[in-house]
Amino acid sequence: MTSSRTSSIAEKTTAAADVADVERDDPDAEFGGHEARKVMERKLLRKLDLRMSILIVIYILNYVDRNNAGAARLRGFQTDLHLQGQDFATLLSILYVGYIIMQIPSNMFLNYIGKPSLYLPACMMIWGTLSILTGNFVGALLTRFFLGFVEAAFFPGSLFLISKWYKRSELGTRTALLYCGNIISNAFGALIASGILDGMDGKLGRAAWRWLFYIEGALTVFVALCAMFILPDFPATTRRWWLSEPERRLAMRRMEEDAGVGDEAETETGGHATGLWLAVKDWKVWWMAFAMTAQVVALSFNAYFPTLSATMGFDPTVTLLLCAPPFVFTALMAFAVSRHSDKTSERFYHITVPIFGGIVGFVIAICTMNTAARYVSLFLMAQSYAGFVVLYTWVSNSFPRPPSKRAVAVALVNAFSQLGNVAGSYVWPSAWGPTYRNSYAICIATAGCAIVMCYVFKLHLAHLNRLLDKEEEEKGVKEKGFRYLI
Repeated sequence: MTSSRTSSIAEKTTAAADVADVERDDPDAEFGGHEARKVMERKLLRKLDLRMSILIVIYILNYVDRNNAGAARLRGFQTDLHLQGQDFATLLSILYVGYIIMQIPSNMFLNYIGKPSLYLPACMMIWGTLSILTGNFVGALLTRFFLGFVEAAFFPGSLFLISKWYKRSELGTRTALLYCGNIISNAFGALIASGILDGMDGKLGRAAWRWLFYIEGALTVFVALCAMFILPDFPATTRRWWLSEPERRLAMRRMEEDAGVGDEAETETGGHATGLWLAVKDWKVWWMAFAMTAQVVALSFNAYFPTLSATMGFDPTVTLLLCAPPFVFTALMAFAVSRHSDKTSERFYHITVPIFGGIVGFVIAICTMNTAARYVSLFLMAQSYAGFVVLYTWVSNSFPRPPSKRAVAVALVNAFSQLGNVAGSYVWPSAWGPTYRNSYAICIATAGCAIVMCYVFKLHLAHLNRLLDKEEEEKGVKEKGFRYLI
């Protein structure tokens, strides 16, 4: 009996050793080999893409709720609230105070609880409700201030969520698809607003602009309820019913291979306070924060797009309809540019060429009041968002680990850049219209500044890559490890 048990233990030990040898020879053995892993990986990405697509819908509603004041301005909003002087600009900019304050704490909390499927939709329901409650000037001011607090959770949280599931080579396209929600909201938000403002005026004794806030806010709350059952959590915390255990392990393995170390292990050893300190002391984070801020000021035309469209002399309904085509074109451009950026693993030129195209649009708008030329200039201005999308991806790529630092870095850059929205709210005073030459000149200067700062950042990352090459050469490592994308 003893001899039999000893033999059985020896056989199990030998089998375990054989499995370990196989896994050493083939790192994909636990997934059934290299070919089986590729099939599983494609299936995993399809599942992920389907679930993450809800983020695009949420982002559309996020910006529709944020920018509906611009459309409402054309149909009595400013008159009914008795807005004078810089009151409207203050109403726009107050949102970004809460938005800036809450982004870093929000992402740190999200990394801590590991449940974006609950946290992000909960914030969404709150901001939808707040949008419905927009009333008089003081009420609108308070509503938009607190709206910024809860909206702060969404975009940096979404960027952090997709960076936990997708490799660097996949991140640009997914970030572009997410940001297309913002771009599409500018197109279809104007169309929806046009329909509501045209058809709901006086219904139940309410002004058309009030119906705009009611309907769009209610739609946001409904989508938030649906999102709770669709959004995934992080690979280590996600619900198992939509993902098999091998697929979950593969998701974690992919991120380990991409960054050179496991995300979850580094989260545990790094800690959230450490992640905050690592991000704050890294000058690269602040450099990109300033570059993003400059570009956000250059994109400040976004909130005033209906006003700029109105300078062509059409009635309010046609003006809102004309806002859609430039942003439909921009959404297609952003996807194409980001996808090509991923395929070529190049970031700098994919950022700066569209931004330069925006500068050309500003110059045209300064030089002429011709209707056709000004409409072409709106297309060129809008497409500069394509470069901005790749810029967001570059930030996520440039701070790969630990995840606690990445969470703070993404939030810090995005939060700081919102200062550009605060400043940008005051770049387009009515007194400078209808030519808005001074406004366009400010946008040209800030866009040029962003291009220069991106170039300096590219030179620094190229230097870091040369240091990594040298280090691996000295150690005799033949297979290249992690490199910054430039």
